[in-house]
Amino acid sequence: MKPFGYVRAGSVAHAVQVAAERPGARFLGGGTNLVDLMKLGVESPPLLIDVSRLPLDRIEELPDGGLRIGAMVRNSDLAAAPAVRDRYPVLSQAVLAGASGQLRNTATTGGNLLQRTRCLYFQDVTKPCNKRAPGTGCPAREGAHRDLAVLGHSEHCIATQPSDLAVALAALDATVHLHGPDGERSVPVTTFHRLPGDRPDRDTVIRTGELITAVELPPALPGLHMRYRKARDRSSFAFALVSVAAVLAVRDGAVRHAALAYGGLAHRPWRARAAEAVLHGASATEDTFARAADAELAAARPLRDNGFKVALARGLTVGVLADLAARA
Repeated sequence: MKPFGYVRAGSVAHAVQVAAERPGARFLGGGTNLVDLMKLGVESPPLLIDVSRLPLDRIEELPDGGLRIGAMVRNSDLAAAPAVRDRYPVLSQAVLAGASGQLRNTATTGGNLLQRTRCLYFQDVTKPCNKRAPGTGCPAREGAHRDLAVLGHSEHCIATQPSDLAVALAALDATVHLHGPDGERSVPVTTFHRLPGDRPDRDTVIRTGELITAVELPPALPGLHMRYRKARDRSSFAFALVSVAAVLAVRDGAVRHAALAYGGLAHRPWRARAAEAVLHGASATEDTFARAADAELAAARPLRDNGFKVALARGLTVGVLADLAARA
């Protein structure tokens, strides 16, 4: 048993102050990932700051028609919220594709964004891992990497970010709101998670002591159609081999708006900018969708056992976009 301290935060300011004063302290929301990592010995924070009772558990309508989702909104409540189901169905679908009902009842919006990789070597403290202990190496490159990255990885790490919710948020151009010792700031969700480079131990751009307070969604424009589709080894309670979040608007047979994000392919939710460039203004046909997928996946660098992900991502992309175009 490794001892650790516990503090129940009375306010956001209190939580941030305590975190700034105690290096290595971690915020505790639902605990569905952090507590597991503590049991495995991967995480050993000297202090847990309980933020679960802070008033960050509401979904609020914004004057411009967008939504503000508090960091403590539970995944089940987020997926069931009428405003989310009606205007941002890709987000509801993504949340429901993750974990189990019991975990969704506990897991939070902020915690979901901060969950760490499920790479076997990261979770096994008897093995070297640059993400867990920088400079020790990445045995996954030559070892078990079937589930790991084909885009954006480096020689130091090929892990993937496991959040379904984050992939949908990337396609929706959401913004993450943070409160830290230096005040408040906002970060686009597409740049919130980092690529590994030579510092794979840094998952996000969060600064020391910062707490996620909310996620903001821009207004959902009329005529948008959305879909989240996830390919996995079993039909429930499994992380994505590849997932696709797509937002599409078609008018007069041409694509007027397209946003596409992948999960399971990279160290962060992968916003498919190259694919979107091909799609914009082009005919909404399967040929166009295939060319868009190929443009994005041309940058893939699969390893020995995960090249199948490229073909899988291509097929999912074409299928999801074709389905949305038919509905449009």
